[in-house]
Amino acid sequence: MKRILIVGFGDVAERLVKRYAGQAAFVGMIRRPERADALRALGVTPYIGDLDQPQSLRRLPRVDGVFHFAPPPGDGKTDPRTAHLLHALGRRKPDALVYISTSGVYGNCGGDWVAETRPVAPVNGRAVRRVDAERQLRAWGQRHGVQVNILRAPGIYAADRLPLDRIRRGTPALVAEDDSYTNHIHADDLARLAWVALFRGRSQRVYHAVDAHPLKMGDWFDSCADAFQLPRPPRVERAEAEKVLSEALLSFLRESRQLSNTRTTRELRLKYRYPTSNDLLREIRQTPDAGNPAGQMTLF
Repeated sequence: MKRILIVGFGDVAERLVKRYAGQAAFVGMIRRPERADALRALGVTPYIGDLDQPQSLRRLPRVDGVFHFAPPPGDGKTDPRTAHLLHALGRRKPDALVYISTSGVYGNCGGDWVAETRPVAPVNGRAVRRVDAERQLRAWGQRHGVQVNILRAPGIYAADRLPLDRIRRGTPALVAEDDSYTNHIHADDLARLAWVALFRGRSQRVYHAVDAHPLKMGDWFDSCADAFQLPRPPRVERAEAEKVLSEALLSFLRESRQLSNTRTTRELRLKYRYPTSNDLLREIRQTPDAGNPAGQMTLF
């Protein structure tokens, strides 16, 4: 049985472990020792380590594969966390590594369709740091003969990860002619995609971790509101949005792109559980208890 290390043990990691229990021996890296019992309950061996403290990585176990799900630091232009991990793995190189990055590395594409061959053009700090991590990982993989796959993920959603608080607050969305395209993937499908990439991915390959149904952001909010019988958000023009929305929200609205998942479906042969976000919302409408109204959508 293969031994696999998961770095950044959060929601997607937990979904992956539950889905593939018994198919690998999992080691989960966590910073807080008090989480160890929760990992053991999932059948995962805990490893107490902190990517900001490289000395804590000196006893990393030898593994066959690595899932790198940890984000970069919150500031700066580089990702020292990835550098620390790769230095530690250099003494005990795995066969393959999968990294979850962000679709934000492309910057604003004006709503165009985007393939993995498009040059990166990050415009904000978090995307700049992700590009640095990607470059470190691919160079390291080439240098050491390790298969490295990059999954560029957009908005991750699930029944308990929907923008319902925003909708209830009445936070405005953009009018259709000013709105930006956004892409999505269900957290379960992202976990499954990470798994198949580890075993089917081509070496040093980038894949879009998205479904095949880009939406304008306001349409996404409207669909969520309708599924939970909530009032749709008001619509405003972009000039008004720049005055009333937070800088964090505006940073997403300033970037528009539609990601193609052709490479993902052809090479990795992933059959999506939720081919579109509407499939989950339809499920919620049919089974109201499937939704958690306190949830929030996560954006990388």
